Amino acid sequence: MLHRVRMILEMIRFSHTLFALPFALVSALLAWQRQEFRLLDLVGIILCMVFARSAGMAFNRLADRHYDAANPRTARRHLPQGQLSVLSVWIFTAACAVGFIASTFLFWLAGNPWPIYLSVPVLIFIGAYSYTKRFTILCHFWLGTSLLLAPVAAWIALCGMSALQIPVCLGFAVLFWVAGFDILYACQDVEFDKANRLASIPARLGVPLSLRVSSLCHLAMIGFLLALYFLAAPPLGMIYLAGLCAVTALLGYEHWLVRPDDLTRVNQAFFNINGVISVGLLLVVVVQLVIQV
Repeated sequence: MLHRVRMILEMIRFSHTLFALPFALVSALLAWQRQEFRLLDLVGIILCMVFARSAGMAFNRLADRHYDAANPRTARRHLPQGQLSVLSVWIFTAACAVGFIASTFLFWLAGNPWPIYLSVPVLIFIGAYSYTKRFTILCHFWLGTSLLLAPVAAWIALCGMSALQIPVCLGFAVLFWVAGFDILYACQDVEFDKANRLASIPARLGVPLSLRVSSLCHLAMIGFLLALYFLAAPPLGMIYLAGLCAVTALLGYEHWLVRPDDLTRVNQAFFNINGVISVGLLLVVVVQLVIQV
């Protein structure tokens, strides 16, 4: 049983929950400048993020299992290799979906029913991403919008529908950040996507132009993070701006690593640098709120 659980966590790349969770926590930290902190709210946000992301990722593996089996890059994943059964992954997906919906009731205890009302639509939207490559090159932006929901949902869970311009601005930063690095990641599968009539920006535009689109997405991310400074200042101040400069430098390094004639460092750019960006930005906001400079 422990071995199967470990394989399931490997399948959904559980450690990559940090791509979205830090932004949800940044949104929560800003919301707690307006609302009283409750430990139960923090627990609810973490549980909702973990369950929603796990359900979405597991469902994606189910929806794409036949493509994964045919793609040499993904053929060694757990479902194509038969290391996990389709039934066990379906059970895990359903359990995570139920866990997500159940976790939203923690906010109802504080008198906020919005998370309950929105839980099923959020799950449907996240799950629908798995089919977007069948019909639109905007699949990268659908994925980005799925992660946009993290800071917006965290804010709504704490503050309801008030002052939504703050989490929406942060959410758009997440949208363009995710879309940008997903375009980089999709450059590895250009030939496979073309052969199998799957839609992606690299398959449609080619790698060189796609890298430019990715750069524009990350410029948009920086723009929205800068706009967040003006929307949420105070408490955001000079420490946050210094952190934003560091994020800009890391994104520049990410694009330096990935070149049209050399995609061997895509995984380094995708996993390592983006993990540093998300966790680093959270730490910057924590320090900013503690020091208040």
